[in-house]
Amino acid sequence: MTAGYEPQYVVVEGPIGVGKTSLAKLLAQRLQARAVLEAVEENPFLKDFYRDMRRYAFQAQLYFLLTRYRQQQELLQFDLFRQRLMSDYLFRRDRIFAYLTLDDHELALYEKIHALLEAQIPKPDFVIYLQADVEALYKRITTRGRGYERDIPRSYLEDVAEAYNHFFFHYSETPLLVVNTTEIDFVKRKEDLDDLVKQIQSMKRGTQYYVPLGS
Repeated sequence: MTAGYEPQYVVVEGPIGVGKTSLAKLLAQRLQARAVLEAVEENPFLKDFYRDMRRYAFQAQLYFLLTRYRQQQELLQFDLFRQRLMSDYLFRRDRIFAYLTLDDHELALYEKIHALLEAQIPKPDFVIYLQADVEALYKRITTRGRGYERDIPRSYLEDVAEAYNHFFFHYSETPLLVVNTTEIDFVKRKEDLDDLVKQIQSMKRGTQYYVPLGS
C-alpha cells in the first residue's frame, strides 16, 4: 500500500455466489494473513429459509448475527501487529439481509440487538467489494453444488445484488476497492489474482473501482 498505508484487517465482501470466500483464502495465502471465514453451512435454519423465507427469516438472521458476533469477539484477542487478518464477511452486511427478509416488528427487535453487538466488535481497515451480474452469480452457485442453494429464488438473488450495490455506494468507513468479477476467475487464472494483488498493494485511501485484466 502506498504512503505507508498497511491494512492489517482486510475484508472481502459481495453477494451470494460472487466468490468472496475463495478469494479470501487465496489472498490469505498470498499476503501471509490468517483467514477468518464464516461458517455459513452450520446455520441450521438456512435450508428451511430458502424453502420458506417468510417463515424462517428471523431465525436464520438471528443465528447468523449471533455466530458472527461470537467469531468477531474472538478477534479482539488477536495481535494484528503479528499477523494480518483476511475475512470473507463484514459484520455490518448482516443488516443488508435483515432489511430484505424481516417484517417491521422483527426488524425493530433485530436492530436493537444488532446495535448492542456492533459496538463491541473490531472494525476492518480495508474492504474489497466483489461484484458480478446475476447470471454469473447463478452459474457459480450451481457450480459449487450446495444442495440448500438450489431453492434460492432468482428474484431474491437480484434483490441481494441490488442491496449490496446500494450499501457499498454509500460506504465510506474504510478504503474500499470495488472489483467487477463477472468475467474473471481468481481461482483458475493466476494472472487474474496477480493483477488484483498488484492493485491491492497500490491502493490509496478512499474508494477505487477496478476492472480486472480479464474483463
